[in-house]
Amino acid sequence: MYKLPKSRILRRRNDFQKVHRFGKSYANRYLVLYVFTASGLEDKVGFAAGKKLGNAVARNRVKRLMRECYRLHQQDIKRDICILLVGRKPAVEVKYNVIEKAFLNLGRKAEIFGR
Repeated sequence: MYKLPKSRILRRRNDFQKVHRFGKSYANRYLVLYVFTASGLEDKVGFAAGKKLGNAVARNRVKRLMRECYRLHQQDIKRDICILLVGRKPAVEVKYNVIEKAFLNLGRKAEIFGR
């Protein structure tokens, strides 16, 4: 099916901070989406869940849901952008389909779909 190679995931703290600081943000109840266009970070994605969400199990579950949602829809996303997805507190208690709907809603708002 669709794979999400490790080479496409943001890893460095500086890259996360750059996208967070200079990217345009879009938010709803469950997620915050940062979109950044820059040389060197094209076609990359990062996933974050802060300590306010709860313990490590809750944070990892939220990141896992965001990763899966991105993985299934990555073929529709433009290639010249860098994305950072940040989970919010209400995302801890919901199922995958709610997160997917929230992601698609933010993606349409941010106009990241349509290659």
